[in-house]
Amino acid sequence: MRMTVKVGVIGVGYLGRFHAQKYAAMENLELVGVADADPARAQQIAAEVGTQAYSDYRQLLPKVDAVSIAVPTSLHHEVAKACLQARVDVLVEKPITTTLQEADDLIGLARENKRILQVGHLERFNPAVLAMQPLLTHPLFIEAHRIAVFKDRGTDVDVVLDLMIHDIDIVLSIVKAPITSIHTAGSPVVTKYTDIANARIIFADGCTANITVSRISMDNMRRMRIFQPGQYLSVDFGKKEVMAVRLKPGEPGAAPVPEINKSGFQDQDALELELRDFIDHVRDRTRPQVTGEQGRRALEVALQVVAQIQDNRRHVEQILKDEGRSDLLSFLGSH
Repeated sequence: MRMTVKVGVIGVGYLGRFHAQKYAAMENLELVGVADADPARAQQIAAEVGTQAYSDYRQLLPKVDAVSIAVPTSLHHEVAKACLQARVDVLVEKPITTTLQEADDLIGLARENKRILQVGHLERFNPAVLAMQPLLTHPLFIEAHRIAVFKDRGTDVDVVLDLMIHDIDIVLSIVKAPITSIHTAGSPVVTKYTDIANARIIFADGCTANITVSRISMDNMRRMRIFQPGQYLSVDFGKKEVMAVRLKPGEPGAAPVPEINKSGFQDQDALELELRDFIDHVRDRTRPQVTGEQGRRALEVALQVVAQIQDNRRHVEQILKDEGRSDLLSFLGSH
């Protein structure tokens, strides 16, 4: 019989609630409790999933083997640090932290205390992404679009850290070469942070990844296209579909014809796959699919993109100032 893992969820807002629901339905697992700074919210979710509510997450730590952390990003370091110091395994939502120094601290604590530190880059567990992995050979060009209808949730951070980091993480997981250069563009539109952005990432092996994100669109779309020798792959994250296209010889004297293979995985749940993977690593003491080091690397690239966009913005503001464009300067200054 498999060991029963005792788990808690810290932060049961929009995402944390789903964590609690998935854990509550798992076999050989006990959801010991949920914690939230809002006692009423903690009580509500605890009643929903049949567990204990805590307003102070530290009271939960002596009672659990592992936790999911779904608090605001600014609190990731503080909460995860306390958990690791209490020798509790951690799954922390993305991004791992707000700074690289904080990420390094958590990675060091996990190593020192021999604890699991997994970062919640959920798209890695999208069944379409998992099905894409065996099809990869040598990516030459990657095109990713992640656009979303505007929502109030998540607007306290830059769209790069909110959305683009998903695609940055996937690209880094499939292109093993070092990055040679990054070129960016982006702008605030309805919030004070960047709401729409593009990053062109060039790797030492010749691969280029072009990533576009927006949280102010009229439709939702999450797609990635990968071009490699003799083959084109298309991944639809939302529909959980992967399509592989390659050219095969046609009739003598005729043009090659496309051979298309398409697979769908609508009945598979990425969050459940992620949480089950985490619990398996807790039981077996094995290396997680998305390590703290990988979460740090995605954060490092995302922060480079953010910094470059901010530098570009300051340059544009100086040009507008020199040209006397007070109308546009006032708009940028208000964002």
